[in-house]
Amino acid sequence: MTKLPRRRFVALAAAVGLASALPAAASDLPALIKAARPSVLPVGTFSPTDSPRFGFRGSGFVVGDGTWVVTNFHVLPAGAEVESGPVLMVLATRNPDQLRRARVLATDRPHDLALLKIDGPPLPTLALEEPGTAREGQAVVLMGFPLGGALGFAPVTHRGIVASITTAALPAPTAQQLDPRAVARLREGNYELLQLDATAYPGNSGGPLLDAASGRVLGIVNMVLVKAGRESALSSPTGITYAVPVRHLHELMKSAAPR
Repeated sequence: MTKLPRRRFVALAAAVGLASALPAAASDLPALIKAARPSVLPVGTFSPTDSPRFGFRGSGFVVGDGTWVVTNFHVLPAGAEVESGPVLMVLATRNPDQLRRARVLATDRPHDLALLKIDGPPLPTLALEEPGTAREGQAVVLMGFPLGGALGFAPVTHRGIVASITTAALPAPTAQQLDPRAVARLREGNYELLQLDATAYPGNSGGPLLDAASGRVLGIVNMVLVKAGRESALSSPTGITYAVPVRHLHELMKSAAPR
């Protein structure tokens, strides 16, 4: 067990102890949820001087060898990629005193993805679907932590379908942002997003989108369409959510794998 340092650091609330990996085919939704729950984690910041000490920021899930955690890049606090920045940790679910170190392994800012590496024994993992297999009308479920600690840190499941496979344009950078990386993003142009009819809320960002039949990850939830401000997502949700296709996660994991 790692002793808490006297500084601010990022934490992921995670399940302790291994559970069986998600089966190749879930026979029903309750079985899928039971198998996937240990792999879905709250992501946030932790400070021993704050109240509450855990500051929730978004959702994440475990992949690969059980020591990799996926979330959205926008879920991470500023400076998380810098060695001298916030110390990344894993916080055990329901026990805020159990922490394990983590670090940013790789990021994909254009597709809003981040891959974290945690210390200690592996956690239960979710299997990834093959790239390009999402279909319009496909039954899906998304898991995460809507509203964060307001509902407690037990994963919540929503179900729906892939309503559309659409495209998103990257925002045009300002003149001050035209560095080589920004130019490369502009050349990429639009990229596909999965539009869902399942309702997500603040806090679902970074959670997995699962195929309802197999339980495999089809995408990563990254935004919800709101009518006005953030509050309207709670009082008057649109029911329109977007997820990054799993293809980009495959590419990010490949880039992070040891050579």
